[in-house]
Amino acid sequence: MTKRDITPEEVELGKLLPAGAALSWGLVKPPQRGPKREMSIDQIVAKAIDIADKHGLEAVSMNKVASEFGFTAMSLYRYIPSKEDLLLLMQDAACDIELPAERPPHEWREGLRDYVIGTINIFSKHPWYGDIPISSIPIGPNNLRIVDWALRPLRELPLNDYEKMSIVLLLSGYARSSGMLQRDINRAVQAGSSLETFSGLHYSAALKALVKPEQYPYLHPVVTSGAYTGENESESNVGDDIEFGLQRILDGIEQYLDRIQSSRKSGGTDK
Repeated sequence: MTKRDITPEEVELGKLLPAGAALSWGLVKPPQRGPKREMSIDQIVAKAIDIADKHGLEAVSMNKVASEFGFTAMSLYRYIPSKEDLLLLMQDAACDIELPAERPPHEWREGLRDYVIGTINIFSKHPWYGDIPISSIPIGPNNLRIVDWALRPLRELPLNDYEKMSIVLLLSGYARSSGMLQRDINRAVQAGSSLETFSGLHYSAALKALVKPEQYPYLHPVVTSGAYTGENESESNVGDDIEFGLQRILDGIEQYLDRIQSSRKSGGTDK
Protein backbone atom coordinates (compact mmCIF):
# COMPACT_ATOMS: atom_id res chain seq x y z
CA MET A 1 0.00 0.00 0.00
CA THR A 2 1.61 3.21 -1.17
CA LYS A 3 1.98 5.86 1.50
CA ARG A 4 0.12 9.08 0.64
CA ASP A 5 -1.92 11.80 2.24
CA ILE A 6 -5.51 10.75 2.88
CA THR A 7 -8.14 13.38 2.33
CA PRO A 8 -10.96 14.00 4.83
CA GLU A 9 -13.40 12.81 2.17
CA GLU A 10 -11.55 9.50 1.89
CA VAL A 11 -11.54 9.10 5.66
CA GLU A 12 -15.33 9.51 5.66
CA LEU A 13 -15.63 7.04 2.79
CA GLY A 14 -13.54 4.54 4.73
CA LYS A 15 -16.03 4.71 7.60
CA LEU A 16 -18.63 3.12 5.34
CA LEU A 17 -16.51 -0.04 5.00
CA PRO A 18 -15.24 -2.65 7.45
CA ALA A 19 -11.88 -1.58 8.84
CA GLY A 20 -10.03 -4.28 6.90
CA ALA A 21 -11.60 -3.19 3.61
CA ALA A 22 -10.86 0.46 4.34
CA LEU A 23 -7.23 -0.48 5.01
CA SER A 24 -7.05 -2.43 1.74
CA TRP A 25 -8.20 0.68 -0.13
CA GLY A 26 -5.75 2.90 1.75
CA LEU A 27 -8.54 4.92 3.36
CA VAL A 28 -7.15 4.80 6.90
CA LYS A 29 -4.52 7.10 8.32
CA PRO A 30 -1.32 5.36 9.45
CA PRO A 31 -0.74 4.99 13.22
CA GLN A 32 0.71 8.00 14.97
CA ARG A 33 2.28 5.95 17.75
CA GLY A 34 4.11 2.68 18.02
CA PRO A 35 6.95 1.15 16.00
CA LYS A 36 7.19 3.12 12.77
CA ARG A 37 9.14 2.02 9.71
CA GLU A 38 9.70 -1.39 11.33
CA MET A 39 6.27 -2.60 10.19
CA SER A 40 3.77 -1.80 7.47
CA ILE A 41 0.34 -3.18 6.67
CA ASP A 42 1.72 -4.91 3.57
CA GLN A 43 4.48 -6.54 5.61
CA ILE A 44 2.05 -7.66 8.31
CA VAL A 45 -0.34 -9.20 5.76
CA ALA A 46 2.51 -10.91 3.89
CA LYS A 47 3.81 -12.41 7.14
CA ALA A 48 0.33 -13.63 8.11
CA ILE A 49 -0.09 -15.26 4.69
CA ASP A 50 3.30 -16.94 5.02
CA ILE A 51 2.28 -18.38 8.39
CA ALA A 52 -1.07 -19.58 7.01
CA ASP A 53 0.54 -21.13 3.93
CA LYS A 54 2.95 -23.11 6.09
CA HIS A 55 0.86 -23.96 9.13
CA GLY A 56 -2.79 -23.30 8.32
CA LEU A 57 -5.19 -20.51 9.21
CA GLU A 58 -5.47 -21.69 12.81
CA ALA A 59 -1.81 -20.77 13.33
CA VAL A 60 -2.47 -17.12 12.50
CA SER A 61 -2.92 -14.86 15.51
CA MET A 62 -2.13 -11.23 16.17
CA ASN A 63 0.41 -12.32 18.76
CA LYS A 64 2.10 -14.81 16.40
CA VAL A 65 2.37 -12.31 13.56
CA ALA A 66 3.67 -9.57 15.84
CA SER A 67 6.24 -11.88 17.39
CA GLU A 68 7.65 -12.58 13.91
CA PHE A 69 8.62 -8.90 13.81
CA GLY A 70 9.85 -8.87 17.40
CA PHE A 71 6.92 -6.79 18.67
CA THR A 72 3.91 -7.35 20.88
CA ALA A 73 0.37 -7.89 19.64
CA MET A 74 -0.53 -4.43 20.98
CA SER A 75 1.90 -2.93 18.46
CA LEU A 76 0.10 -4.79 15.66
CA TYR A 77 -3.30 -3.47 16.73
CA ARG A 78 -2.08 0.04 15.99
CA TYR A 79 -1.92 -0.97 12.34
CA ILE A 80 -4.80 -3.46 12.03
CA PRO A 81 -7.72 -3.20 14.51
CA SER A 82 -8.60 -6.91 14.78
CA LYS A 83 -7.85 -10.41 13.58
CA GLU A 84 -11.03 -10.31 11.50
CA ASP A 85 -9.64 -7.30 9.65
CA LEU A 86 -6.32 -9.11 9.19
CA LEU A 87 -8.14 -12.08 7.65
CA LEU A 88 -10.00 -9.79 5.27
CA LEU A 89 -6.69 -8.21 4.22
CA MET A 90 -5.14 -11.66 3.73
CA GLN A 91 -8.07 -12.74 1.60
CA ASP A 92 -7.81 -9.67 -0.58
CA ALA A 93 -4.04 -9.98 -0.91
CA ALA A 94 -4.37 -13.60 -2.04
CA CYS A 95 -6.42 -12.33 -4.99
CA ASP A 96 -3.58 -10.11 -6.18
CA ILE A 97 -2.73 -12.41 -9.08
CA GLU A 98 -1.54 -11.83 -12.62
CA LEU A 99 -4.49 -11.95 -15.00
CA PRO A 100 -4.23 -13.53 -18.45
CA ALA A 101 -4.40 -11.42 -21.58
CA GLU A 102 -7.84 -10.37 -22.74
CA ARG A 103 -9.35 -12.76 -25.27
CA PRO A 104 -11.45 -11.69 -28.27
CA PRO A 105 -15.20 -11.57 -27.57
CA HIS A 106 -15.98 -14.79 -29.48
CA GLU A 107 -13.72 -16.71 -27.08
CA TRP A 108 -16.01 -16.00 -24.13
CA ARG A 109 -16.08 -19.69 -23.11
CA GLU A 110 -12.30 -19.81 -22.93
CA GLY A 111 -12.29 -16.53 -21.02
CA LEU A 112 -14.72 -17.83 -18.41
CA ARG A 113 -12.69 -21.02 -18.13
CA ASP A 114 -9.58 -18.92 -17.49
CA TYR A 115 -11.44 -17.23 -14.63
CA VAL A 116 -12.63 -20.49 -13.04
CA ILE A 117 -9.25 -22.23 -13.28
CA GLY A 118 -7.49 -19.11 -12.02
CA THR A 119 -9.80 -18.96 -9.03
CA ILE A 120 -9.28 -22.66 -8.28
CA ASN A 121 -5.54 -22.03 -8.35
CA ILE A 122 -5.91 -19.48 -5.54
CA PHE A 123 -7.28 -22.26 -3.33
CA SER A 124 -4.40 -24.50 -4.37
CA LYS A 125 -1.74 -21.87 -3.67
CA HIS A 126 -3.34 -20.75 -0.41
CA PRO A 127 -5.18 -23.75 1.13
CA TRP A 128 -6.42 -21.58 4.00
CA TYR A 129 -8.31 -19.25 1.65
CA GLY A 130 -11.52 -21.25 1.76
CA ASP A 131 -11.36 -21.51 5.56
CA ILE A 132 -12.17 -17.81 5.93
CA PRO A 133 -15.96 -17.49 6.27
CA ILE A 134 -17.75 -15.39 3.67
CA SER A 135 -18.87 -12.27 5.51
CA SER A 136 -20.01 -9.98 2.68
CA ILE A 137 -19.93 -9.39 -1.04
CA PRO A 138 -16.40 -8.82 -2.42
CA ILE A 139 -15.39 -5.29 -1.37
CA GLY A 140 -11.58 -5.31 -1.39
CA PRO A 141 -9.74 -3.88 -4.42
CA ASN A 142 -8.18 -7.19 -5.45
CA ASN A 143 -11.40 -9.12 -4.85
CA LEU A 144 -13.25 -6.66 -7.06
CA ARG A 145 -10.52 -6.98 -9.68
CA ILE A 146 -11.29 -10.71 -9.80
CA VAL A 147 -15.00 -9.94 -10.25
CA ASP A 148 -14.10 -7.50 -13.02
CA TRP A 149 -12.04 -10.26 -14.64
CA ALA A 150 -15.01 -12.63 -14.51
CA LEU A 151 -17.19 -10.04 -16.23
CA ARG A 152 -14.67 -9.40 -19.00
CA PRO A 153 -15.62 -12.38 -21.25
CA LEU A 154 -19.29 -11.38 -20.95
CA ARG A 155 -18.74 -7.81 -22.15
CA GLU A 156 -20.31 -8.19 -25.61
CA LEU A 157 -22.82 -10.94 -24.93
CA PRO A 158 -26.56 -10.07 -25.12
CA LEU A 159 -27.01 -10.15 -21.35
CA ASN A 160 -28.19 -7.55 -18.88
CA ASP A 161 -26.20 -6.72 -15.77
CA TYR A 162 -28.28 -9.00 -13.55
CA GLU A 163 -27.70 -11.94 -15.89
CA LYS A 164 -23.98 -11.24 -16.05
CA MET A 165 -23.63 -11.15 -12.27
CA SER A 166 -25.74 -14.30 -11.93
CA ILE A 167 -23.37 -16.11 -14.30
CA VAL A 168 -20.36 -14.86 -12.32
CA LEU A 169 -21.99 -16.09 -9.09
CA LEU A 170 -22.67 -19.50 -10.67
CA LEU A 171 -19.09 -19.88 -11.87
CA SER A 172 -17.53 -18.53 -8.67
CA GLY A 173 -19.56 -21.01 -6.65
CA TYR A 174 -18.35 -23.83 -8.87
CA ALA A 175 -14.75 -22.61 -8.63
CA ARG A 176 -15.00 -22.37 -4.85
CA SER A 177 -16.43 -25.87 -4.37
CA SER A 178 -13.96 -27.37 -6.86
CA GLY A 179 -11.03 -25.51 -5.34
CA MET A 180 -11.92 -26.65 -1.83
CA LEU A 181 -12.39 -30.24 -3.02
CA GLN A 182 -8.96 -30.23 -4.64
CA ARG A 183 -7.50 -28.56 -1.57
CA ASP A 184 -8.95 -31.20 0.77
CA ILE A 185 -7.58 -33.99 -1.42
CA ASN A 186 -4.15 -32.36 -1.44
CA ARG A 187 -4.23 -32.06 2.34
CA ALA A 188 -5.21 -35.71 2.76
CA VAL A 189 -2.47 -36.89 0.40
CA GLN A 190 0.09 -34.77 2.25
CA ALA A 191 -1.11 -36.39 5.49
CA GLY A 192 -0.49 -39.88 4.10
CA SER A 193 -3.58 -40.85 2.11
CA SER A 194 -3.25 -42.14 -1.44
CA LEU A 195 -4.93 -40.87 -4.57
CA GLU A 196 -6.48 -44.33 -4.97
CA THR A 197 -8.47 -43.66 -1.79
CA PHE A 198 -10.24 -40.82 -3.54
CA SER A 199 -10.72 -42.63 -6.82
CA GLY A 200 -12.17 -45.56 -4.88
CA LEU A 201 -9.87 -48.22 -6.31
CA HIS A 202 -9.17 -49.63 -2.84
CA TYR A 203 -12.88 -50.23 -2.30
CA SER A 204 -13.85 -51.55 -5.72
CA ALA A 205 -14.13 -55.24 -4.85
CA ALA A 206 -15.98 -54.58 -1.60
CA LEU A 207 -18.48 -52.23 -3.22
CA LYS A 208 -19.20 -54.68 -6.02
CA ALA A 209 -20.09 -57.28 -3.42
CA LEU A 210 -22.09 -54.95 -1.17
CA VAL A 211 -24.03 -52.83 -3.66
CA LYS A 212 -26.94 -55.10 -4.65
CA PRO A 213 -29.26 -54.24 -7.56
CA GLU A 214 -32.41 -54.69 -5.46
CA GLN A 215 -31.20 -52.14 -2.89
CA TYR A 216 -29.33 -49.76 -5.21
CA PRO A 217 -30.94 -50.27 -8.61
CA TYR A 218 -29.35 -47.21 -10.26
CA LEU A 219 -25.99 -47.21 -8.50
CA HIS A 220 -25.40 -50.95 -9.03
CA PRO A 221 -24.65 -50.83 -12.78
CA VAL A 222 -22.32 -47.86 -12.27
CA VAL A 223 -20.37 -49.71 -9.58
CA THR A 224 -20.27 -52.88 -11.68
CA SER A 225 -18.85 -50.98 -14.66
CA GLY A 226 -16.03 -49.61 -12.51
CA ALA A 227 -16.96 -45.99 -13.27
CA TYR A 228 -17.80 -45.22 -9.61
CA THR A 229 -14.34 -46.17 -8.38
CA GLY A 230 -12.29 -45.08 -11.38
CA GLU A 231 -11.30 -48.70 -11.92
CA ASN A 232 -9.97 -48.05 -15.41
CA GLU A 233 -7.84 -45.10 -14.41
CA SER A 234 -4.37 -45.10 -12.88
CA GLU A 235 -4.83 -42.01 -10.71
CA SER A 236 -7.45 -39.63 -9.35
CA ASN A 237 -9.41 -37.91 -12.10
CA VAL A 238 -10.63 -34.97 -10.02
CA GLY A 239 -9.13 -32.56 -12.54
CA ASP A 240 -11.06 -34.26 -15.35
CA ASP A 241 -14.25 -34.16 -13.28
CA ILE A 242 -13.81 -30.43 -12.70
CA GLU A 243 -13.24 -29.79 -16.40
CA PHE A 244 -16.24 -31.92 -17.38
CA GLY A 245 -18.53 -30.08 -14.97
CA LEU A 246 -17.22 -26.69 -16.06
CA GLN A 247 -17.82 -27.44 -19.74
CA ARG A 248 -21.40 -28.49 -19.00
CA ILE A 249 -22.00 -25.19 -17.17
CA LEU A 250 -20.61 -23.32 -20.17
CA ASP A 251 -22.86 -25.41 -22.43
CA GLY A 252 -25.83 -24.27 -20.38
CA ILE A 253 -24.80 -20.61 -20.67
CA GLU A 254 -24.38 -21.03 -24.41
CA GLN A 255 -27.83 -22.57 -24.75
CA TYR A 256 -29.27 -19.69 -22.75
CA LEU A 257 -27.58 -17.22 -25.12
CA ASP A 258 -28.94 -19.12 -28.14
CA ARG A 259 -32.44 -18.97 -26.66
CA ILE A 260 -32.16 -15.22 -26.11
CA GLN A 261 -30.99 -14.62 -29.66
CA SER A 262 -33.67 -16.88 -31.15
CA SER A 263 -36.35 -15.13 -29.10
CA ARG A 264 -35.22 -11.71 -30.26
CA LYS A 265 -35.20 -12.79 -33.90
CA SER A 266 -38.76 -14.05 -33.56
CA GLY A 267 -39.84 -10.87 -31.78
CA GLY A 268 -40.54 -12.57 -28.46
CA THR A 269 -39.27 -11.83 -24.96
CA ASP A 270 -35.92 -12.96 -23.66
CA LYS A 271 -37.36 -14.95 -20.77
